[in-house]
Amino acid sequence: MEISRIRALRGPNLWSRHTAIEAIVSCTDDELEIARIPGFEGRLRARFPAIDFMHDQEHPCSFAHVLESAALGLQAQAGCPVTFSRTVQTVETGTFQVVAEYTEEAVGRLAFELAEQLCASALADTPFDLTDALERLRSLDEDIRLGPSTGSIVDAAVKRGIPYRRLTEGSMVQFGWGSKQRRIQAAETDSSSAIAESIAQDKELTKKLLDAAGVPVPIGRSVTSAEDAWKVAEELGGRVVVKPRDGNQGKGVAVNIATREEVLAAYEVAAKISSDVIVERYLPGYDFRMLVVGNELVAAARRAPPQVIGDGVRTVRELIEEVNRDPLRGDGHATSLTKIRLDTIALSVLAKQGHTADSVPAKGVHVVLRNNANLSTGGTATDVTDDVHPEVAARAVEAAQMVGLDICGVDVVCENVIQPLEEQGGGIVEVNAAPGLRMHLQPSYGKGRAVGEAIINMMYGRGDDGRIPVVAVSGTNGKTTTTRLIAHMLATSKLRVGMTGTDGVYIQDKRIDTGDCSGPRSARNVLLHPDVDAAVFETARGGILREGLGFDRCNVAVVTNLGVGDHLGLNYISTVEDLAVVKRVIVQNVAPNGMAVLNAADPMVAKMAKACPGSVTYFAVDRHHPVMATHRAKGRRVVYRDGDAIVALQGSFQHRFPLAEIPLTRNGAIGFQVENAMAAIGAAWALELDWQVIRTALGSFVNDSGTAPGRFNVFDYRGAMLIADYGHNPDAIQALVGAVEAMPAKRRAVVISGAGDRRDEDLRRQTEILGDAFDDVILYEDQCQRGRADGEVVGLLREGLRNARRASHVQEIVGEFLAIDTALARLQPGDLCLILIDQVEEALEHIGKRVKEA
Repeated sequence: MEISRIRALRGPNLWSRHTAIEAIVSCTDDELEIARIPGFEGRLRARFPAIDFMHDQEHPCSFAHVLESAALGLQAQAGCPVTFSRTVQTVETGTFQVVAEYTEEAVGRLAFELAEQLCASALADTPFDLTDALERLRSLDEDIRLGPSTGSIVDAAVKRGIPYRRLTEGSMVQFGWGSKQRRIQAAETDSSSAIAESIAQDKELTKKLLDAAGVPVPIGRSVTSAEDAWKVAEELGGRVVVKPRDGNQGKGVAVNIATREEVLAAYEVAAKISSDVIVERYLPGYDFRMLVVGNELVAAARRAPPQVIGDGVRTVRELIEEVNRDPLRGDGHATSLTKIRLDTIALSVLAKQGHTADSVPAKGVHVVLRNNANLSTGGTATDVTDDVHPEVAARAVEAAQMVGLDICGVDVVCENVIQPLEEQGGGIVEVNAAPGLRMHLQPSYGKGRAVGEAIINMMYGRGDDGRIPVVAVSGTNGKTTTTRLIAHMLATSKLRVGMTGTDGVYIQDKRIDTGDCSGPRSARNVLLHPDVDAAVFETARGGILREGLGFDRCNVAVVTNLGVGDHLGLNYISTVEDLAVVKRVIVQNVAPNGMAVLNAADPMVAKMAKACPGSVTYFAVDRHHPVMATHRAKGRRVVYRDGDAIVALQGSFQHRFPLAEIPLTRNGAIGFQVENAMAAIGAAWALELDWQVIRTALGSFVNDSGTAPGRFNVFDYRGAMLIADYGHNPDAIQALVGAVEAMPAKRRAVVISGAGDRRDEDLRRQTEILGDAFDDVILYEDQCQRGRADGEVVGLLREGLRNARRASHVQEIVGEFLAIDTALARLQPGDLCLILIDQVEEALEHIGKRVKEA
């Protein structure tokens, strides 16, 4: 078995809406049926008993199927929530496409690697360490997946249908798209100011501000030496707290200490965290954490320091080991509780209680291992949200607002939370930015709180899903012009538009990236841009196959048409039916309240309606087409041509657009541009754009080399008409011929090359069509032959001209620009020349230069 290619499908794709790893797997003849290999299945199941696959005589199981089951099964056994996998035979015998879902890409890739090792182990009868394999997957998953705090916010967003994108391997996440985006870093939002964070880190300044607001706080001050710390402790009298001025997570904090030795030792520990140390009066009572989100207290928990309970048999060390075996405890923040550490601080706290790590506490004796109750040091939490007195809640909210934090962890020390702080001598001891949420999500005792939902509800109001309008356009021909026309309509409605296409990425008509940008990466980049109110994506076949879609769903999906020659034979897409399955992906991922705009005259496209979760608008030149007539009879939306106008109709409603007011169509003479306009009108209707805006946009859209390069760009050259177009498949050529034949000309010439990655029959078919419509044919060779030998493409194009009924002059030229100049030199006033360009920008620049010279 050989794996020749592995891809990560990071968005909705050909196989499912799940993220997945896709592998191309080649099997030998024996590997096509594992039953042919004696003992293989038994050895495989002995190494991985949980592997799940079925086979019989009618459905033999290949190594590829085993790889699929192993890759999915290993992830599932490691605790990853994955369920989808599939194996499909390609057109090549013995070659399969194997797909398995993943939740974390690195984990999915590792699972395929381990699955391949498992198969090799079973084949060669060598050892396979299943325990180690699962541990590697678990460990990697824990390392890279979002922690519980960030994860709870993301889960809440997903529940509300708000899209998200992880920006780093850490906890920085973007919610929403374009101008509706918001960002978080753990439990910190893009509204959390740096000033507020600085205040929260400065314990002394925080205390001053809270005191000024009348919030009860413990008295104390900063110190700069151990002796100074002891001096302040003596001034305060009684027990004190020593802590770093800008610490976090309880690091370096010593509480409830009184002796000189304790204070001096505590100062040394705190000074390692910060050069500035605070000594303040110790408030007796319990440690409570109040979580404030916006202007509301959403959760409260009583925290207890890490401790063990003696049984009269085991040592403290053994009791800690027993507690740490709890699966809820981990080494970081990935689990709801943290393992208790037996470090120098713990040993010091033990010593104060007269214990060592090897002491055996009496049965029932509580042995504390930390003076603070932070979960990050092994503490536990009990939910008390429902018990908090309104005045205590108000004090917590006041503290957060005084510091300026929109998400805030307020640490309170008091005997209980059912009485106001002033009545019991309690106070607020700290205010924390980016508070941990674990204790509220999964408290050790009591009810978990939906704090993630509270944060999302603060960031996005009721009914706001953080989405901007997204239009996806696909098809064989016309998708670039349709994409640009829809974008122009949205811009005319005063929206800031992001657009991707085969010639770049545009933000508000400014190109920010060049090249073919019709894939998912460019789409994701547009959705990241804060100055985008609506997005229109030309969505090519290649990007869908390579990586899936760049969005989870769209408001509108437009499919213009399907035709032969659109990269058939590449990536196992061999037929128009195969191509339809790929293009259909955008239709399958229309939002439930969205719309698919489909060409009713193309049977393959029309059938896509069945896969659409939303509604459907059909368009076609002929209103009487059976698909159109049936759809119209049901009271659904259709767009069609009626004489000299395009009509949008639903039930008794209709709106007419005179073709004379749509320059793109040249008064309706260019049939394929009429279809492009109809598709764009259908999309604008779905987006509920104003009808006058649509009319204005149709009238102001200019299809020149600047706005739609390579899309039927017309030039005047010494009285002759030049048309430059990027048409590069038989259907596009046929449409161009239809448009050209509607234009008067004394003599017609065409300049053509062909893409080397097209099938031989498609290259020949292009010149078969052109040879019957043009007098002069100039053949040239593309700059990049895409795997073809020199002269091979031109040879195939010449073969297509063998039975030409019209072409009387055929010439071969080396070089695109020289071919263009050769054609221009032969033109006379009244002639027409169609130039099928390869290097779009360079060729258009060259043509523009020649026109200017003339």
